[in-house]
Amino acid sequence: MKRLNRVIVLFGPTGVGKTALIDNLAGRKAEIVSADSLQVYRGLDIGTAKPTSKQLAEIPHHLIDICQPYEPFTVGMFVKKADIAVQTILSSGHIPVISGGTAYYIKHYLTGLPTAPVSDSEIRRKIEQIYQQQGIEYCIKKLQRVDPVSAARINRNDTYRILRALEVYEISGEPLSSFSMGGKIRDDIDPVVIGLYRDKAELHRRIEERVDEMFRQGLSDEVKSLIRTGAESEWPGMKGIGYREFFQAAASGEYSYRAISNLIKRNSKAYAKRQMTFFRSLSNVLWLHPEEDKERINQLMLNQFS
Repeated sequence: MKRLNRVIVLFGPTGVGKTALIDNLAGRKAEIVSADSLQVYRGLDIGTAKPTSKQLAEIPHHLIDICQPYEPFTVGMFVKKADIAVQTILSSGHIPVISGGTAYYIKHYLTGLPTAPVSDSEIRRKIEQIYQQQGIEYCIKKLQRVDPVSAARINRNDTYRILRALEVYEISGEPLSSFSMGGKIRDDIDPVVIGLYRDKAELHRRIEERVDEMFRQGLSDEVKSLIRTGAESEWPGMKGIGYREFFQAAASGEYSYRAISNLIKRNSKAYAKRQMTFFRSLSNVLWLHPEEDKERINQLMLNQFS
């Protein structure tokens, strides 16, 4: 019989408390595969709540600091690199823990990649040119006409996925949403899938405290340093919450840290809501509270190490 890869998948919205649970694995045979679309970027440390040097020393992490902020990093790249990382971890006799808050990374790791056609460089350049000339609003309106389902699913700030959906339509004549997105768990993994939740008020309070702590740690200086090295608002890494708000503030002339902080908090809360909506669509998830069910979560994870 085909041997299944045992993995732990731990996810939840921003600020829910994933890091504290991961810290409990220190000293055990666990290695983390980060499912965070911004932690892949070098130099984006405070705004992404990247693990500290102490945490990285205690528990090995994969898929962190693997590309530059100007480089695109796709869900396809994530799944392929995560599979390689999982095999590496298993071959060392350790247990891989896929952990993060990027919902479509988690989904496609569990179910596999969709069947949409591969990228076509000529068509991609054509669409990129239209985007540069006409702007993102033009592209969004076009996507709403040809693929309203994808237009509703994709965040308006996610330029890469908007252009990818238009590319798929140009290549195939069919909307991206018409292609199979997968629904069943892949047949080569044996996952324990744990989803973390908190009630709305509790989560919002934690998000506000988290953003305040990021500013105390020096988020504004981190962004200034990135800008000094050439960072631009159109870079993929700069489109993430915690970074794009600084560029928006500069463009509007409302460059006060209080205004930026409030905007980050608002956007983070809206993002957490979208994350939970997406996560709730996944099947075979054991939904637990990170504090009320802490012992049960620890036992579930530790069982994988027995």
